[in-house]
Amino acid sequence: MKSRIIALVFIFGCTTIAWFLLGAVTMTRTNEQDIKLKEAISNLWGKPQHQRAPVLYAQRTDTVEVKRTIDGTEIIENREQLVRHPLIIDSSDIMVNLDLEHRKKGLLWYPTYKVAFDGSYGLKNDTDYTLAAFFEYSFPLENGIYEDFIFTVDGKPLADISPREGHINARIDLNPGDTKTVRIAYRSQGMNEWWYDFGEGVSKINDFKLSMATNFDNIDFPENSISPTKKEKGRDGWNLEWDYISLISGIQIGMVMPQKLNPGPWVSKLTYFAPVSLFLFLFLMFIITAIKRIKLHPMNFFFISCSFFAFHLLLAYLIDHINIHLAFAISSVVSIALVVSYMRLVVGIKFALVETGISQFVYLILFSYAFFLEGYTGLAISIVCIITLFVVMIFTGKTDWEKLFASSGIGHPQGVPKNS
Repeated sequence: MKSRIIALVFIFGCTTIAWFLLGAVTMTRTNEQDIKLKEAISNLWGKPQHQRAPVLYAQRTDTVEVKRTIDGTEIIENREQLVRHPLIIDSSDIMVNLDLEHRKKGLLWYPTYKVAFDGSYGLKNDTDYTLAAFFEYSFPLENGIYEDFIFTVDGKPLADISPREGHINARIDLNPGDTKTVRIAYRSQGMNEWWYDFGEGVSKINDFKLSMATNFDNIDFPENSISPTKKEKGRDGWNLEWDYISLISGIQIGMVMPQKLNPGPWVSKLTYFAPVSLFLFLFLMFIITAIKRIKLHPMNFFFISCSFFAFHLLLAYLIDHINIHLAFAISSVVSIALVVSYMRLVVGIKFALVETGISQFVYLILFSYAFFLEGYTGLAISIVCIITLFVVMIFTGKTDWEKLFASSGIGHPQGVPKNS
């Protein structure tokens, strides 16, 4: 009995090392692909987009004092300098449509999206003199792609739109009491996140409204972002609204695209936890065979452990080519077929199907499937462990362990031929 336990520990240790190597290889493949493919996806679809709020300002020539030191003597000179004077946009009415479309490259899914932006900004001159205002618009990405771009003032396109270093600066003259509307619209694409930035630091915003429609249900707002003031379920996703009469804030509006289950990291995580499932299975099989006096050689446990490892090995390379759920199903069938067909030859069909087959289904298949349940994996595994402990304790409650371990004549149970 002692030599069997030592052999089982050795087999378990070797299998664990193999799993850790497989997990490391899978993670390395994933990381290498991510470095190469992420840049390729970014070039095709763009990076996270940060749409900054336009800046409105007036320019005036002011006299400023400039200090100079000549021959050790400090001289103050008055110079004329063009100075920006910030103005507040009177109103903002923005509509954003986010259309998520995951794209798979190698072992990873990337959350790419199309965005339709349409913003109307109200300008108002409350002074008693003509105001030469400058409206500065910044593109979300300097090297991005913007289809159907519109830049109008009171419905009239600007005659000369010349973006420079990702900005458009338009002069708009406002007579006393004038109100004008600047509209900016475009269609573009990005990846991972979309933001609307009010500007650096704390900003004052008047009469602000942003309506966002998504085609996905799993909405998530990043850190340092404002939650919507209104949320309504739509047909394909959510209709969100940020509506403020007056707001002073240094926090922005943001949306994180939901991540799809990434096969590479998922399989790596599953592989690293595989020794736990094998330990539970071997523990239960050891107890069952000891109680029923079924003598299994350590080589039998070795082949069973190899069949467990085959599940993860096949899964790790199938996910490159087919859907992860289909790969999981195929790997499960292959692994169970290996164990059941082998144990049928060792101890008979009944034991192979009932004790071995059911145990493998619970401790390999259901245990592994728990990793699909994001956020509940740990709880599911804990429940399986506790149930296993409970079953073994009840099953062996009246067992004379001293007599059992002292016995050296463990054979096949009466009435069960070795190769039945």
